[in-house]
Amino acid sequence: MMLQILFHVLILLRIEAALVDRTFLQNAKAKGAVCLDGSPPVYHLDRGSGIGINNWLVHIEGGGWCNSVPSCLVRKNSKQGSSKDMAKQLNFSGILSSESQFNPDFHNWNRIKIRYCDGASFTGDVETVDPATKLYFRGARIFLAVMEELLEKGMKNAENQAILSGCSAGGLTSILHCDNYRALIPESAKVKCISDAGYFINAKTIFGASYIEDFYNGVVTTHGATKNLPLSCMSKEKPGLINNTLVPPLSDPNNTWRNCKTDIRNCSHSQLQKIQGFRFEFINALTEMGVPSSRGYYINSCYTHCQTEGPTWFGIHSPILNKKTIAEAVGDWFYDRSQFQEIDCPYPCDKTCPN
Repeated sequence: MMLQILFHVLILLRIEAALVDRTFLQNAKAKGAVCLDGSPPVYHLDRGSGIGINNWLVHIEGGGWCNSVPSCLVRKNSKQGSSKDMAKQLNFSGILSSESQFNPDFHNWNRIKIRYCDGASFTGDVETVDPATKLYFRGARIFLAVMEELLEKGMKNAENQAILSGCSAGGLTSILHCDNYRALIPESAKVKCISDAGYFINAKTIFGASYIEDFYNGVVTTHGATKNLPLSCMSKEKPGLINNTLVPPLSDPNNTWRNCKTDIRNCSHSQLQKIQGFRFEFINALTEMGVPSSRGYYINSCYTHCQTEGPTWFGIHSPILNKKTIAEAVGDWFYDRSQFQEIDCPYPCDKTCPN
């Protein structure tokens, strides 16, 4: 009986996660739109069908940042800094799934995942390349070049709907490039942007240090990103104040938070208090921005990172807020079926969290 259940689960996973071939960006080097190591960027495109054939969903991969030449040199030799060893095929699941039972509102759209290989959420643009390091800081050029190629492949006909989404560093990309994306799509189309785990606040670390502002000043300076950040943000804040991490590695040299970060059930009472304090700061930062009716949010207390790309998106493994899965809430918000602005109760009250 257990083997039958396992087999059934594996079949479902295989159906839900279709393999999609990679595409190397054409003329990448001619445009200077290359990864940290100078290799061409990669994206994966799964064509839409039926009534979704003119709708486009572009999803940006996450993967942190590098904020100095030494850290970018380390990244340069990984899949987050080079396309040389990127997988030839990628599983499309969650918001990228082509199956209606797993992705009810966007399954028949043109769905794209852009791989992340620049280390600065696609904001960098430095013309000069140091011959000693051979590092290319060209993230903003990658974003524009991939968009131009997608426009030629049909996105210029996105007369109905379009979405820019992303997770973590990709979620930050969807915020920073939302206006740019809107400007590329026909005016007649409905365009919205989704940031999954990509809204970061400027809060102090667990030991009260202001580490993160210095870290992101390093990202902005190293990658020459200032000119590519939204003017609406730059008029109010310094470039380094774009996001935050509660427990960066340097703030915990003795690894006292290692077990807690791995599994929240291992957190001590004092650690849980700090996490709840950060939650309070996060919610305050969100509400202080003002919340117009056009803006939706789904803020749960599940101890996980990125919930749009896998089984937590929809179905029995999705958290529930106001009787809705993440996919249902996002679909209602996008199509204006109903406004969705919900904040979960503090951990551990939500029993629908899969973890």
